[in-house]
Amino acid sequence: MKKALFALLPVAALTLSACGSGGSDSGASATAHGPITIWYSNNAQEVAWGKNMVAAWNAGHPKEKITAQEIPAGKSSEEVIGAAITAGNAPCLILNTAPAAVPGFQKQGGLVPLDDFPDGKKYLQERVGDRLSQYASPDGKYYQLPWKSNPVMIFYNKDLFRKAGLDPEHPKLSSYQDFLATSRKLVAAKAAKAAIWPAPTSEFYQSWFDYYPMFTAQTGKQLVEDGKAQFASPDGIKTAQLWKTMYAEGLAPKESYNGDAFAEGKSAMATVGPWAVSVYGDKLKWGAVPVPTADGAAGKGTFSDEKSIGMYTSCKNRGTAWDVMKFATSKEQDGKLLEATGQMPMRTGLTSVYPSYFASHKDYEVFAQQAEHTVEAPNVPNSVEVWQTFRDTYTRAVIFGKGDLTTALKDAAAKVDKLAQGQ
Repeated sequence: MKKALFALLPVAALTLSACGSGGSDSGASATAHGPITIWYSNNAQEVAWGKNMVAAWNAGHPKEKITAQEIPAGKSSEEVIGAAITAGNAPCLILNTAPAAVPGFQKQGGLVPLDDFPDGKKYLQERVGDRLSQYASPDGKYYQLPWKSNPVMIFYNKDLFRKAGLDPEHPKLSSYQDFLATSRKLVAAKAAKAAIWPAPTSEFYQSWFDYYPMFTAQTGKQLVEDGKAQFASPDGIKTAQLWKTMYAEGLAPKESYNGDAFAEGKSAMATVGPWAVSVYGDKLKWGAVPVPTADGAAGKGTFSDEKSIGMYTSCKNRGTAWDVMKFATSKEQDGKLLEATGQMPMRTGLTSVYPSYFASHKDYEVFAQQAEHTVEAPNVPNSVEVWQTFRDTYTRAVIFGKGDLTTALKDAAAKVDKLAQGQ
């Protein structure tokens, strides 16, 4: 969830070296049972869900009680987790483990491969389906349980579209050409200062909310596949060129906005997940459409904005921890998470699993459909450096329009290839 994680996240948070023990395996066993500790997100809705989940578990397991708390405060959740791994005092489970952080945590020796459990891979496969392979580490093992996603779409302000003389019920946003034309009309009519206002800053994760959703819709690919960067392909360059034009024409501002530009009517569109329904639902009249593709064809995917559950090597009672992971991601608890947060559990066939929820929450149905086609950040060595290398190039070549775009992306791809191969 974009607003709950990665705020002011320093690159160092996810690139901690593998120093220290990273937690000890002594006394730990996949069959050991007893009390465990867990951390969950500090998002209010998730905290409420987490407390209820823990109470339900503890009521039925007096000898295996969970002690739970929010992730301790720090510059970022990931920095706190990385420090806890180094100190060997991480909790058994963290119900907010970012996939992009997994390679770094794994390098520290901080994560337990869930393949250690006899039913581990089987449970993951049955829950997540075809998307599971995106969460495998380079050694082929699974160090995370994909838990919940916020499939990214384009939110738009119907009143601002109407003000610009556009049809708010049938917006033309499906192709890059339509997206540009609509953006130009919005700004020319002064319906809003910006057509869309993604953060133009250089933090590595910002590409997840401007370039990457459109790239995944166009290609169905991750930023890196089979150790090779994909963004310097013809399709990747088309996506970058669209954004370069948006910035060059002032349709997307090059300066940051101190606040929420979409909520305050300064931008007519935003790239968001289903969490936005409850945030914006009562403030403005909105619509949601899939992110555009070059020719307007149906997208091949969208960024997942997913969070996983990780089991950490400092955990002694791993048998209990695994049972709690399955309990927390059961059909019942997933349904309660959906009710409480509107975030999409990472399980196949969501609308058929929870028909009554989607029948009474029509606004979320389109996100559930998108949730079946999510694309994750690649699980590769030097994950954060990969993203930072791309973002630095994107900032110079796309946002500020410096140099030749194709050359810049190809040069960045060569650097990313080496990083993703562990060099």
